[in-house]
Amino acid sequence: MAVVLDPSSSPAEETPSGHWLDRIGIPRPLAWGFLGVLIFMIGDGVESGYLSPYLLDEGMSKERVALLFTVYGVTASVAAWFSGALSDLWGPRRVMMLGLAVWAVFQVVFLAFALPTGDFGLLLAGYGLRGFGYPLFAYGFLVWVTAVTPQRRLGSAVGWFWFAFTGGLPTLGSLVASFAVPAIGAYGTLWFSLGLVLVGGLIALLLVREPTGARRLAPAGERPVATLLGSLAIVWRNPRIGTGAVVRAINTAPQFGFLVFLPVFFTDTLGFSLSEWLQLLSAMFATNIFFNLIFGVVGDRIGWQRTVAWCGGVGCAVTTLLLYYGTVSAGDNYAVAMVLVGLFGATLAGYVPLSALMPSLDPAHKGQAMSALNLGAGASTFLGPALVGLFLGPLGVQGVMWIFALMYLASAVMTLFLKLPRAVSPAAAGYSSAPAPAARARNEPPEA
Repeated sequence: MAVVLDPSSSPAEETPSGHWLDRIGIPRPLAWGFLGVLIFMIGDGVESGYLSPYLLDEGMSKERVALLFTVYGVTASVAAWFSGALSDLWGPRRVMMLGLAVWAVFQVVFLAFALPTGDFGLLLAGYGLRGFGYPLFAYGFLVWVTAVTPQRRLGSAVGWFWFAFTGGLPTLGSLVASFAVPAIGAYGTLWFSLGLVLVGGLIALLLVREPTGARRLAPAGERPVATLLGSLAIVWRNPRIGTGAVVRAINTAPQFGFLVFLPVFFTDTLGFSLSEWLQLLSAMFATNIFFNLIFGVVGDRIGWQRTVAWCGGVGCAVTTLLLYYGTVSAGDNYAVAMVLVGLFGATLAGYVPLSALMPSLDPAHKGQAMSALNLGAGASTFLGPALVGLFLGPLGVQGVMWIFALMYLASAVMTLFLKLPRAVSPAAAGYSSAPAPAARARNEPPEA
């Protein structure tokens, strides 16, 4: 990625802006993009809290539902990797355009042909291929954010990205569903989600005029095959990048796994209504979106690495177990459930600084590092449902929750290896390899 990211040489830092958006950490040229991502992800997240029970009510087996979600996750994982690599080749704007088109086309296939006929092969094709859509759109915008934001503000900027992302999927998406499903039905609500996705996508693509996103980010003369392969090879070429990708996969794998079995657990086992479950899911991620902002700022203050390990890894391990044992003990106590889901949502945000840490681990290959991060994010969408499909039957909900908690603890340990390099190798054309001003004064890199 051939973009200056260091604050010592960034134009954004040479002429500080007094605009309120810049002061709160939102890059002003990209402001409409954050709104567009929010609305797009609301549309994408509408189905998250009820699609699983809806398909079960339509006669699909639990195993087939888990397989459908797993295939969706696999395509999302591939798209997440391509979002960074293709942004290097084409520019983030074109990647976002492709993501919007894919989502819209295959949502129509899923709704107009697959669901009415009940053909499972068509369901796999329509819903599975739609999985390419949201990562190309959303993570393409994340690459855009990291390309134009000064490094000392990068933690706050990615915090705002995740605020928009999780504000839609599944927070406001589930809240919209809790009102739309009773009003227009489950099937009609899925069509409504398509409208939201189109509105959000057009806002971002038509109103953001920042020029960096319209051009390729890879160095001039670099061949497309080399760029694509390099975005994957960096995972083992730089072990810290590979470790960070695994940590990112663990971050949201339980979240996507929860969407497969927690709706049934909360409604059938604990006794909550579907509307109550959707409201609890919205509360979980309403808490998450605000803590995305908090931990973005905290990471810039106390260190990205420390925030991810303790607030994210250890915090999520504790709150995952509390989510199970607390709700089992309290039964259908709505107030207790609200507190417990909120605690999990808050600690899940502890991983936010990872989006700032990863491109800083290899300053000469920031675009490739973001591809690895996005690959981990995409992998989480099928890792979680796959683990549920494998272990929910033999181990039950309790066993799956323990697996997720141990994964979170493992990610905290792995984060200890994500040290920023003390010596930065010469960067590719357009990159600045100088450390931040405070770090230069101490002759050391900024702490992770």
